[in-house]
Amino acid sequence: MKIGKEITTFCPKCNKHTIHTVRLYSKSPGFGIGLNVGNRRALRKRLGYHGKVKGQATSYKNSKRQKAMLKCKNCGYVVERVLGTRTKKKLEIATAQV
Repeated sequence: MKIGKEITTFCPKCNKHTIHTVRLYSKSPGFGIGLNVGNRRALRKRLGYHGKVKGQATSYKNSKRQKAMLKCKNCGYVVERVLGTRTKKKLEIATAQV
């Protein structure tokens, strides 16, 4: 899925359509929930000669909803925008506006 580097869209702070710069949304790595109660309990159960910790297997979605961060050039307000429906293709910033 391709999107231009700059798009014209509505800015809620300016209350009008302005040019926005587009960047891909990415979570910061290293901020997991490693010490929450469930993880601590699972680690405790796995000590010694124990097998798998009981519980449902984790199921992963095979497609994601792509997010983009739109920053207004006038006021600098940043809006998070979900683009399209669930897609397997990654969001790509194109040089020319598509």
